[in-house]
Amino acid sequence: MNKDFELFQSHFKKYQQRFGLMGYKVYFKYEPLEESFADFTITQNNMVATVRLNSALPDKDKPFKHIKLSAKHEAIHLLLARLEHRAGSRYLTGEEIDEAVEELVFKLEELIAD
Repeated sequence: MNKDFELFQSHFKKYQQRFGLMGYKVYFKYEPLEESFADFTITQNNMVATVRLNSALPDKDKPFKHIKLSAKHEAIHLLLARLEHRAGSRYLTGEEIDEAVEELVFKLEELIAD
């Protein structure tokens, strides 16, 4: 298995545990992604998430690769998943919710120590 992918999974699981999110079933995939280092999808009603690490990172992006930060970022998305799901049923657009959640994820990245 790829060392980066192993580190990514390990670090994500560390934050999943730290945030008390063990009720979620999480699947990990190491596959090409178009425009990100990693990504996250969830079916909140089933509490099943898929976390992906980009296996085909372009050479121009490799100097900016930070496996642990990417794992923490995606774990924060898991932390906020229920909130995002609930907010989606309110009178806001999906784009407004996504923007607010992404802003909060970036702030939490800086606040949450490794």
